[in-house]
Amino acid sequence: MKRTLMAATAAGLLALGASAAQAQDWPTRPIKIYVGSAPGGGTDAMARAVADRLGPLLKQPVVVDNRPGASNTLAADATAKSTDGYTMVMGVVTAHAIAPHLLKLNYDSNRDLVPVAFVGAVPNVLVVSNSVPADSVQGLVKLAKKEPGKLNYATSGAGSTQHIAAEMFKDAAGVDLVHVPYKGSGPALIDLVGGQVQLSFDTMPSVIGQIRNNKVRALAVTTPKRNPQLPNVPTLAEAGVPNIEMSAWYGIYMPAATPKAVQDKVHDAVNQVLAMPETKTRLDAIGAEITPMTQAQFAQFHAAEYKRFGDVIKKNHIKLD
Repeated sequence: MKRTLMAATAAGLLALGASAAQAQDWPTRPIKIYVGSAPGGGTDAMARAVADRLGPLLKQPVVVDNRPGASNTLAADATAKSTDGYTMVMGVVTAHAIAPHLLKLNYDSNRDLVPVAFVGAVPNVLVVSNSVPADSVQGLVKLAKKEPGKLNYATSGAGSTQHIAAEMFKDAAGVDLVHVPYKGSGPALIDLVGGQVQLSFDTMPSVIGQIRNNKVRALAVTTPKRNPQLPNVPTLAEAGVPNIEMSAWYGIYMPAATPKAVQDKVHDAVNQVLAMPETKTRLDAIGAEITPMTQAQFAQFHAAEYKRFGDVIKKNHIKLD
């Protein structure tokens, strides 16, 4: 018994030593960050803000690989199945806390992936096409009630934060809107600017440029407080539609089998990137709030958000189209 215990202890120490050695050598080749949306979307913007500084810090190229579709879950699925030790995903709330309650997935967000480094969060913004004759949330509600089923809302995909926010808005305001899902915010915004769809609850990084260039109009943000980048845009509660809070959060996830020592190295490097003034300036410009967390805090946050969105989806009877 004693010999067995000593052997097991020795094996454990050897494994820890191997893991530490692997982390010390890692990385020795390029790193890939999957992004579950098309270029131009909020997830893509957050990933590139991190990747551009992470590469020089780790002394290896960090390549952003866009895998849009299925509410960001294609990228999460590819990461979960990866075994090369050099693949991670810029995780977003849609893939890790929302989609598991709506889609039949080929991976388990709580088992196959591990939260490594939290990056931050951005508000969703209710924006309308310039062709829509409504300059306020109440004006939009009035128009939607006058023409039920005539207004289309664009999203980056079924099960996205845009989708959940819009469905909550429909229930709270008592309006009938038609869902038009796209493969990412980029193509959705093209049609919103062009007037093919009338509104969206897109994320701040995706729409801030279009708002500033007067290509679309911002009517409200879906956070408890106004955003410094849009100080004149009210919250939904201020605009008369309370109890709807939606932010898109982002963080680095890796395959669950990734050695803890490598996870620690990635966590520390990402947090060094987030502490850089140039990164803060870049993320501030797109309305992002950087929120440093320990890895344990990120894991707790992930679990809480997973439960919260499960409850929201059930309460609001949200289903995929």
